[in-house]
Amino acid sequence: MSKKNKVQFVVCIKNKDCEDLERLKIYRVLPDLSAKKEGYIRIVDESGEDYLYPASYFMPVALTPKVQEVLAA
Repeated sequence: MSKKNKVQFVVCIKNKDCEDLERLKIYRVLPDLSAKKEGYIRIVDESGEDYLYPASYFMPVALTPKVQEVLAA
């Protein structure tokens, strides 16, 4: 998998006023360059829809390729 197409995962560390986020849960990041420039990331939350959230609510996580494969499925 090329770096450009690399799947990114984050863990939620804060969910103030966000009922659709679970703290300490791992989420897959959906690419959104304009959101990133504004300090947000796009993820599919507990509602099943993708939304923008403050990037400060998450920390990137490094996962083994096998774990990434399972989570991305």
